[in-house]
Amino acid sequence: MLFENFGNSQPSQNKNESQRGNEQNQGTQSTIKELGGTNIPKAPNHIHSMVIVGQIEGHMTLPPQNKTTKYEHVLPQLVAAEQNPQVEGILVILNTVGGDVEAGLAIAEMLDSISKPSVSLVLGGGHSIGVPIAVATDYSYIAQTATMTIHPIRLTGQLIGVPQTYDYLEKMQDRVLSFVTQHSGIHPEQLRRLMFNSGQLARDIGTVLVGEDAVREGLINEVGGIGQAVNRLESMLRRGDQGHYGNPPVPGYRQGRYSLPPMPGFDQFQNQSPPGEDDD
Repeated sequence: MLFENFGNSQPSQNKNESQRGNEQNQGTQSTIKELGGTNIPKAPNHIHSMVIVGQIEGHMTLPPQNKTTKYEHVLPQLVAAEQNPQVEGILVILNTVGGDVEAGLAIAEMLDSISKPSVSLVLGGGHSIGVPIAVATDYSYIAQTATMTIHPIRLTGQLIGVPQTYDYLEKMQDRVLSFVTQHSGIHPEQLRRLMFNSGQLARDIGTVLVGEDAVREGLINEVGGIGQAVNRLESMLRRGDQGHYGNPPVPGYRQGRYSLPPMPGFDQFQNQSPPGEDDD
């Protein structure tokens, strides 16, 4: 009788093993399809990585062939990271062509107001409204070959050519300029010069800054990559554990919440007048 029961349980065990094998295969196939690999290492739980790529999608849905980052997906992530006690820091990785102005500013304001240390890294490009997002964190890096395009904002769709329309554009432009200058080391007048430069782009006005140029202008704190960004964030967390949160910012450093030393030569650049401006 015992032998009979053992024989009857064998097909059931084989069925369960086969089912588990199928589930594992499906999981592996899904991982390959979504991430391009079979074994993706898990990131530490205490750092939340947020990737902003493609075009920042706002109130209008973009065509399906566009690679986009939807702001309604990003904002809940930041709320969850702020409320989760296990998340101690935020790493923002940017490779975006820009997009909706108000959506980009909403993300930037959320990053700026979050109570946990944050570091941004511009890879490939951080163009247009990606600039405020890049400077919204407590410290910013840019890859040596990455670029940032600074240009005036634009309106799409039906426009009414009346003074009120231009006043609205000017106010929106001032919002972007104000945020960038308050969260970086660039002089407001120099930012306007870069934005309305007509001698660099063939079909547009503006300026393209490559790696070191963005640091030299005071937009980004330092040239670096993922290693430097993670190390900086970890050092900020260690300083926080020692009670350094809430200290006033170092002179010449961006208006952040952490008393981290500025990059070498950053203070001297802050005290200089922008190129072409008289000392008077």
